[in-house]
Amino acid sequence: MGGAIRRQEVGPVPALILIGAGALLGFTMLAVAIGRSEGVGLTQLPAAKAVARLDFRAEDQVDGSIALRDAGDGHVVTWIRPGEDGFLRGTLRGLAQARQRDGLGRQPPFTLTRFDDGRLDLADEATGRHVPLEAFGQTNAQAFARLLPGPGAPAQAAPATEAR
Repeated sequence: MGGAIRRQEVGPVPALILIGAGALLGFTMLAVAIGRSEGVGLTQLPAAKAVARLDFRAEDQVDGSIALRDAGDGHVVTWIRPGEDGFLRGTLRGLAQARQRDGLGRQPPFTLTRFDDGRLDLADEATGRHVPLEAFGQTNAQAFARLLPGPGAPAQAAPATEAR
């Protein structure tokens, strides 16, 4: 029978290769353990301080708009009209749906915080969710930044009729 394939038997792995592989594995594990315990290669930012904060509730209106009310005194911070502020509307809708899935009510306020390093965080303490708004780009972060007091935060006019 021509063309038969011969199987070649492989002998035991030489001990020197096994010792080398074990030493390499041990060194790698030791390097990772030391790196983690000493913080080698980790970037740690200093803790940022909150410079502005707004606790607010989002209330759906009969005309399709959303009133964002200050949780402290109940005044309207801004109105989101139908078809406007898609990122802001969508983000709040996502947080509200998470509350609904968890069986939580609308009463606990959302918290918008600006930190001294420029970051913006939208938090829902009821569910424990946090949205780092700068991750969605400057334009989307500005949609929320305008709600906070401070320079460059435009006032929003209320609609002609307020539906409650």
